[in-house]
Amino acid sequence: MKKLLIVGAGGFGREMHAWALQHPDHGRAWSFAGFLDDDAAALAPFGAFAPVAPLTGHRPAADEVFLCGLGLPPTKEKLVAPLVAAGACFLTFVHPRALVGERVRLGQGVILCPGAIVSADVELGDFVMVNLHSTIGHDARVGAWSTLSAHCDVTGRVQVAERVFLGSRVTIIPGKQVGSRAILGAGAVVIANVAPGVTMVGNPAKVL
Repeated sequence: MKKLLIVGAGGFGREMHAWALQHPDHGRAWSFAGFLDDDAAALAPFGAFAPVAPLTGHRPAADEVFLCGLGLPPTKEKLVAPLVAAGACFLTFVHPRALVGERVRLGQGVILCPGAIVSADVELGDFVMVNLHSTIGHDARVGAWSTLSAHCDVTGRVQVAERVFLGSRVTIIPGKQVGSRAILGAGAVVIANVAPGVTMVGNPAKVL
């Protein structure tokens, strides 16, 4: 049986611990072994309920599999990419209470949290995270390293580029495009294409 390590012992990492224990593969294909985080005391306020080993310098072993417990795209890529380059096997994680439609392509390290819905003919790039109760409509694409926070609505034919961050309750109307490294603040309603690298907030969303 493989040993599961979660990269990051912060808030999302602790959530991933809970979701991992609820997955049918837990205790069958893999068992939880601890966190990787350079803050050895990250779990101290929460009862130090699991081991925390240093992330820096960790060399993936053949009997280890990994989940990404990091939400922000730049941090996620900075800390996870070296592990991937060193041969780490990151699980594509679909919580049993997530819904996935037909002809959906999920990249390595994708995480679908409880209540996430991915409709038909959708493509999610490597290490995309879809948090609680977010939905992705038909024919949409979300690029690698991007993050959807809770209750987002990415509607049909939307194209989200790489390394994009969507805050909670972002809505993107059908067919729009979001450029790489854009940030959409919580509650933003996107009714036009979003340029790369900008931060947008509000309803309708405007450049901050």
